[in-house]
This record gives sequence, structure tokens and C-alpha cells, in this order.
Amino acid sequence: MELGFLILSIVKIVAILAYLYGLFWAMGHQNKIVKVAGIVIAFALIQLALTVKFGETQILNDFDRGLVFQACTMTMVALGLNLIYGFNGQFSLAQWGFYGIGAYTAADITYRWNVRDARGLLVAGIGVILGGLMILAVSRLVRRYKGMPVLSQFTLYLISCVLAGAIAVYIGNAINPALVPLFGTPDAPGILASPAVLQVVFLLAVLIAGAFAAEVSFLFGLPVLTLGSDYFGIATLGFAIVVQTLMVNTDTILPFPEMKGGRGMIGIPKLTTWFWAFLFLIIIIVVMRNLIYSSTGRAIMSVREDETAAKAMGIDVAFYKLFAFVVGSLFAGIGGGVYAHYIGFLSPGTFDFLVGFNPLIIVVFGGLGSMTGTIAASFGWIFFLEGLLRVLLSQLGTEAPTWRYVLYPIALLLLMLLRPQGLLGNVEWGFLKRPVAALQAKAAGR
Repeated sequence: MELGFLILSIVKIVAILAYLYGLFWAMGHQNKIVKVAGIVIAFALIQLALTVKFGETQILNDFDRGLVFQACTMTMVALGLNLIYGFNGQFSLAQWGFYGIGAYTAADITYRWNVRDARGLLVAGIGVILGGLMILAVSRLVRRYKGMPVLSQFTLYLISCVLAGAIAVYIGNAINPALVPLFGTPDAPGILASPAVLQVVFLLAVLIAGAFAAEVSFLFGLPVLTLGSDYFGIATLGFAIVVQTLMVNTDTILPFPEMKGGRGMIGIPKLTTWFWAFLFLIIIIVVMRNLIYSSTGRAIMSVREDETAAKAMGIDVAFYKLFAFVVGSLFAGIGGGVYAHYIGFLSPGTFDFLVGFNPLIIVVFGGLGSMTGTIAASFGWIFFLEGLLRVLLSQLGTEAPTWRYVLYPIALLLLMLLRPQGLLGNVEWGFLKRPVAALQAKAAGR
């Protein structure tokens, strides 16, 4: 291992953390021009580092490019888990499963579109919309009949969502033949085969993937969140294993031969660029921050602190548990859609439940209930452990990189002993700090 590579890797890690600090500082500035300029400059810096070469040298090479995109998607997943576990106090191991659901859903939509089949977009899009409407309709019915058992509610929601899916399949199969001519032929592509339309389809695919993961989490979380924290964790672990098993059998049990089961899905268009990854990351960070500092966020955190006291204050504990779980799964689904279109290949092994502990480790490392800690730990985790450490260990032999799975728990154990609040604790940077107006209002109330 060359000393220059080691020094350069450390410099890149420090630069990435400084980059994040600068980005959040600019986003938190009171001047809107500074905010917009800061976001644009932050985007341009990485874009230039990924594309501009100085002779034969590139600031972020192809290996670093992969780490950047992995870090972005990992941040989305980890922020969702921090909302569920760090802010709401519900220990969940299902986040990686929703990440996989989002990845496969988005990949199937664009894959089918590339082979001139619009049914993926039609069925998934219509199904998600109808499913959401069905859930809203049933929720109104449930509110009218207070005291309905949770399992009875779950049955109504499940039947309505299955019905929505069946209607979506029927409508999608009916509309698709009319759209096929608009794809044209390989020699004379039609309007639906244009690159611009494909970018729109990619955007819709990622959003649909996130919404689908959220709706699945709603159906799963409704009965399971009534369990205690420990039992809920066990149930979510079982869910992650079930999802991974279904991925292995997508071409047998499930009617998706294009996913090829355990062999892995190939042919996914690589549509994720730095623009898309940066855009989705910023949106999720903004949504997360605004949610946490809203009245809804305070209700979510009150459930973590003391459920009994929250109930006494009139807070609907069951609702806010489910709400946090659904929003966190939405973030994971979006991250999965972005990841699938960067890597271009999906293997069920990528979503193994053991790998699913990574977001949990990141959240604990950064600090439970710390958005800054989660984001910084996500980038640091990928660049140091999956980047630098993996390369260092590979110099010791072909099997040496697997030793990082031994180093992870050791590092986590030391952290729990030396700094149980995480590396950053409750520290927030710039934009992620509590709004000044809220602090002033709190002081005035005193």
C-alpha cells in the first residue's frame, strides 16, 4: 500500500466532512441568495471533482464516484432509520428490506420501459395512487367506528390495497397496447423512447418506489407496532428476511421473470447522475429537518421519551409510531430507487439481513436523534470502512476484506463504552440546528 494513497484517502474524508459542514452552513444562512448559491456551489464542486481531470489525475476517480453515490443512498436510508429509532424510539431492522423494495420497484419500471413495455409504470403508478386513496378511505371509516380491533383494521386495509392492485393491473394491461406504437422501433425510436422521456420515467419510478415502500410499511406496521419494542425488533428482522427470500424467488413465486431471482437483475438503465443523487438527498434532508422541528416532530419525540406521558397529553401514540415508520420507509425506498439506477444490477445478496445492520450501526455511530451525526457518519462510514479500510485489508490477501465485519462490532463496542451518545451526540450543523425563531419563542414563553 502506497503511503500517498493512504494520505490522499484521509484528505478526501476530511474534505467530504468539511464539504458537508459548508453545505449546511450555507443552507442555514438567513440570506436566501446565500442559501441558493451555497447549494449550487456544493453541487458544482462534486460535479467538477467527478468530471474534470488535471492531466492524468482526477480528484474523485471511478472508485470514489461509487463511494459518493453509495454514501448518498446510505444517508437516505440511515436518516429514515434515525427517524424511526433515534427520534421515535422504535427499534427496527426492516429498513434494509424497504431499501430493497424501493430498488426492485424502480428498477422494474425503467427496465420494462426500456424494452417498450409501459405496464411497469402504469401498474405501479396507478396501484400506488389507488392504494393511497383506499388507505385514506378506510382510515375515515375506521375513525367513525372507534374501538375497532387492530387486526380488523389491518384486514380492511389489506383487502382494499389488494383490490387497488388488481384494478391497477387491469387498467395497465388495457392502456399499454395503445402506448406501444409510441415507442417506435430500434431504427426509428418514437417519442416515448426519447432520452428526455426516460429521465421523466426515472423520476417517477423513484417516487413511486418510495411511495410503494411507504404503503407496504403502513400495512406491515399497523399490526406489528402494537408489540413492545423488543418484539417489534424481532418482527422487523423477520420482515427483512421474508423480503430477501422473495427477491431470491422473484422469477418463481412472484411473476417477475425479468428480475431473474437469485441470479440477479441485469439490464437496469444507469440513469442516476450526481444531479439526481444530490437532488433527492437535499430534498430528504430538508423534509427530515422541517419535520423534526414541527409540532409533528415534537409529538414523535415525545413518544420516544415517555409513551405514558405522551398519552396523558393527548398525543395519539399509535398514530405517531406508524407515521414515523412510514416516512422512514419512504426515505429508504427512494434511496433504493436511486441506488438501483446507479449500480445497474441488483442481487438479492445485496439486501441480506446481515448487511441490513449497516444503517443501524451508522445511526448509533453518529448519535441517536442527530441528523448531522447520521449524515456525517454515513459518508465517513462509506469512505473509510467500505473504501479505505477495504483497500487496506485487500493488500493482506483475498479473504482479508471480510475481516472488516469483525472490526465493525469491535468499533461499535468501544464507542458504546467510551461515547454512548455517538460521535456527534446532539450536535447539529448549520441548517440542521433548531430554528432561531423556535428558540426565541421558547425563551419568550419562559
